[in-house]
Amino acid sequence: MAISRRIPLLVLAATTVLALSACAQSNGTTSNASTDAPATASAALPAPFNGDPVKVALVRQSGAGDYFEAWGAGAAKQAKAANIDLTVTDARNDNAKQASDLEQAIASKPDAIIVDHGQTDTLQPLISQAVAAKIPVVVYDLALTDATGVVTTSQSDESMASGVLDQLIDDVGDGAKVGYVSATGFAALDRRAVVWNKYVADHKLDVVFSTGKVSESTATDNIPLVDAALKQNPDVKAIFAPYDEITKGVVQAVNQNNLGSKVKVYGIDISNADIEVITADGSPWVATSATDPSAVGAAVVRSLALKLAGQLDEDDVQFPAKTITQSFLKDNSIDNVTSLRENEPSLDLADQVTADWLPANS
Repeated sequence: MAISRRIPLLVLAATTVLALSACAQSNGTTSNASTDAPATASAALPAPFNGDPVKVALVRQSGAGDYFEAWGAGAAKQAKAANIDLTVTDARNDNAKQASDLEQAIASKPDAIIVDHGQTDTLQPLISQAVAAKIPVVVYDLALTDATGVVTTSQSDESMASGVLDQLIDDVGDGAKVGYVSATGFAALDRRAVVWNKYVADHKLDVVFSTGKVSESTATDNIPLVDAALKQNPDVKAIFAPYDEITKGVVQAVNQNNLGSKVKVYGIDISNADIEVITADGSPWVATSATDPSAVGAAVVRSLALKLAGQLDEDDVQFPAKTITQSFLKDNSIDNVTSLRENEPSLDLADQVTADWLPANS
């Protein structure tokens, strides 16, 4: 998923994001990212990409799950296509390390910086420092208190939540007993919560439990929370779990309570591992709403590239989502994200933040 923290005054306590590390993710390490050969552009690269490689620091705060791996791989592949020398650090849920990584990135005076996820109060002062040093900055799924001079990018959390919640209402109807498993204090989850609360009110849903957490072992850590909730509310009809690592924990809890035929689970995000869970025999996970994380990572890099080339007309870029049902995956024999993209080409984001010299490359 893509999930990001907000400032403490707005929070009780994830992102996303979200969920896929290939070249760009490691346990607190630094790497120079490279990947497969890029697609061919139809025009010459403009300045500053037509000379020596453009040096970009990608400062990440990823989490568990293959969403973050795919996101990083997509970013690396797009960077290669744009003649970007991408240096990647990943703090892996260590806020102090991410701050240190960003400080070091600023000190190295790169041509630009991308910040992927993170905690607002930790990063906002440093991002403002980078802007003051005239270093272009793009952030992904990070809520800022001051976005002056920054390009902000994110999945469209409103479309993600509303798409899958429309499916939930179609399946179980108004007034149904439902459960909610999420966490607060993360930009993406907080935005999805706003949509959830509206659907609860508009459709008079009976929320019989609300629980959940985000951690380094999110899926595992949510199993006992949902298990306890289900034992007290075995008549619940549907559960909304708006982050795929949480969703997977919910599915495990539903199955171990033998409620797979009675409880429908609705998630957000998609990955190879998610598809395996959704399409498993008897799986209660019946729908998810998602972007392709690899395509999103690539689109974030394109946003930066177009900004540096003077060709980006907006400072807030959102990537639309698609609702994907269990029946769609099974009917089309889809068992991985590559096959999903073949059956749903819009997930490539091929028409988002592109140019003739910078085609989508994820």
